[in-house]
Amino acid sequence: MEVKRCISTNERITNNVGSVSFKCPGCGDYEIIRSKKARQIVAKYTCPKCGFTGPN
Repeated sequence: MEVKRCISTNERITNNVGSVSFKCPGCGDYEIIRSKKARQIVAKYTCPKCGFTGPN
């Protein structure tokens, strides 16, 4: 079983209420996973596939 981790903090998101996953807004291919903590502190992330950086 694959353990999903936040792209910004590398925190496991299993049972992490408030975490989200979505397709990269830049390429639409890579799954971006964000923990609640990363969203709260507005931690930057970069898509390893296309280089898109968010949040803007």
